[in-house]
Amino acid sequence: MPHATLSDGARLAYTVRPAAPGATGPGVLLFAGQALAGSSWDPVVDEFRAAGPVVTFDHRGIGDSDDAFPRRWSTRDCAEDALAVLDAARAAGAIGDRVDVYGFSMGGRAGQWLAADHPDRVRRLILGATTVGDAHGVARPSEVLRILVRSDRRALLELFFTPDWLDGHPEAAEAILARPRSLPAQRAHFAASTDHDAAKALPWIEAPTLILHGAEDRMCLAENATILRDGIDGARLRVYPGMRHGYHVQEPKATVDALDFLTAP
Repeated sequence: MPHATLSDGARLAYTVRPAAPGATGPGVLLFAGQALAGSSWDPVVDEFRAAGPVVTFDHRGIGDSDDAFPRRWSTRDCAEDALAVLDAARAAGAIGDRVDVYGFSMGGRAGQWLAADHPDRVRRLILGATTVGDAHGVARPSEVLRILVRSDRRALLELFFTPDWLDGHPEAAEAILARPRSLPAQRAHFAASTDHDAAKALPWIEAPTLILHGAEDRMCLAENATILRDGIDGARLRVYPGMRHGYHVQEPKATVDALDFLTAP
């Protein structure tokens, strides 16, 4: 597995899957959520090869990446980490200069900064199950915070998926579990996600944007999707009835909608 070296010397593990035959897109970055490894995209990653070569990576402190954080690491810093991964994959000839970015949850928070700060590198943007931040969005309920603090595996998975689907898809559910390498890494991810505030950045986003969300998401309430749509010029919104935070794995239409957006002329 190749690694991208960041400005502070930390190394992030990444993977590039080749485009499917006939795919002509410049590349797709699938940006994982809080404390999730790049493998959290495994249930759907092969489908995205229809849009071009697919890049996934492990965040700092997750999976095969170094457990090293600058002081007060933020979602904007996380976006710069992702840019270093894109630079490394581009240097290896695996992707183009401008790619499509699909950010899920905290990956969507950081994806806002990536698109805002580096418009020359983001062709199209998908923001899934995410928020502009609590200061200008809608905070998650207190009972969800208690589940996150307790690390109750079943309760956490039921924030992502409906119970009946969860029971029938244990492998997909396992892929979505957090993979922090240490307690400090877990805390750094939680703090970055919680402190996120990209309200000033939304008007800077130039890339055509699609916002996807589960209607029954308690981890990140669906009202946040509307706030993002209203804050990003020309953004489009799809909300999936009955879906929770992990809509992108459970709802096949979400992948169809994402690919339609990414492969449109």
